[in-house]
Amino acid sequence: MKKVLIANRGEIACRIIKSCRALGLETLAVHSEADAGALHVSQADDARAIGPAAAKESYLVAEKVLDAGRDAGADAVHPGYGFLAENAGFARAVADAGMTWIGPDPKTITDMGDKARARGLAEDAGVPIVPGSRRFVADDNEGLEAAGEEIGFPLLVKATAGGGGIGMKRVDDPAALAETVEATENMAEKAFGDGTVYLEKLIEHPRHIEIQLFGFGGGKAVHFFERECSIQRRFQKIVEESPAPGLAAETRDAMANAAVTLAKQENYQGAGTIEFIMAPDGNFYFLEMNTRIQVEHPATEMITEADLVGLQLRLARGDDLSGITQDSIEARGHAIECRIYAENPAKNFLPSPGPLEIFRPPAESDSVRVDTGLREGDQVTYFYDPMIAKLITHGADRAEAIENMLAALDEFRIEGIVTNISFLKRVMAHPAYRDGETHTGFVDEHKATLLEG
Repeated sequence: MKKVLIANRGEIACRIIKSCRALGLETLAVHSEADAGALHVSQADDARAIGPAAAKESYLVAEKVLDAGRDAGADAVHPGYGFLAENAGFARAVADAGMTWIGPDPKTITDMGDKARARGLAEDAGVPIVPGSRRFVADDNEGLEAAGEEIGFPLLVKATAGGGGIGMKRVDDPAALAETVEATENMAEKAFGDGTVYLEKLIEHPRHIEIQLFGFGGGKAVHFFERECSIQRRFQKIVEESPAPGLAAETRDAMANAAVTLAKQENYQGAGTIEFIMAPDGNFYFLEMNTRIQVEHPATEMITEADLVGLQLRLARGDDLSGITQDSIEARGHAIECRIYAENPAKNFLPSPGPLEIFRPPAESDSVRVDTGLREGDQVTYFYDPMIAKLITHGADRAEAIENMLAALDEFRIEGIVTNISFLKRVMAHPAYRDGETHTGFVDEHKATLLEG
């Protein structure tokens, strides 16, 4: 393995380039017309254009990406997250093109990408799952009302192919169930090409906790501890931290053991994450498995000093990783990651694209890390996700990590567009957050305070 095609853009492409460079691997960037002058393009050893600005005409067109790899002599592909990262067909096409796929087996991607099937596999591994229903699809909703009554309200209607909060709707009133299911089926068909949905009991005021995994295949896997991801808006994460505040040691161990058991059962290869929701009574349930590197992986890297992307590359290259055992993985201190977005929290977090007239991140150090794919003068466009940067801080304990985050947010200067920096400061300063009272409804519960000014 000598030259890695990075089938992505922006921050994660720059992150992958960094690990490739550390391992002596050449990099190939791909870019749309809108990204011709992007940071990831300038940082890579080689670059190829793959089409218009719209992702569906460039980054999401597998054949264009692979053609770029063939043309440039790439022999491996790292998909990052998003776009084609969890597309089993793309993973197979990479292998068929004679390139190394830096990720799990396509069958695992297929199994875990279907949320209903993933629930069954988790249950087979002895992992607790949220009570739910069979699959429903347009013209086959027989027994829907009975399933809703059995699960109980409120409940969630979830697209089996959904992700990132997309394809998920809450239902409080049984009378609204059929209409919500039909609407979700239609949306899922348009968004994912799969209109299948299922019902799942809604756990109110849960915590969202995930286990970072790394699998070596052959039934061997380890975990890199947990991350708390409960601070969200519109079911999408904005603040993550590790370790999860106030989590009982026995619960942490039970979650980690359950995640590793499932990864071993699936002969998982590479970096992956198993997400759980934890009810107020302390019981936890399988939510989903992400068969890729996560946006929030830097928080784990800050407490373990691991290079998770580097491990992905080394595993794909065939390096000897036998020295990585569970006992060899240690955590120190506390890390927090804030996602800085071009968005207006006061307008329901509406994206706010525009020019970065001033873009000056805080200085990086042992306690401050900035991951970004942008520079001063760049444009945040409406074509892609509006995340500008990820700001990660570390401290000897959670209180110090919070203070370091507040100082770093104060130092971060962005002008020309509206961002969520002030909102993130209010989250960090909020007494409930400081006390570790985190749950997925945190932003809605404290909206008046968090959006003041």
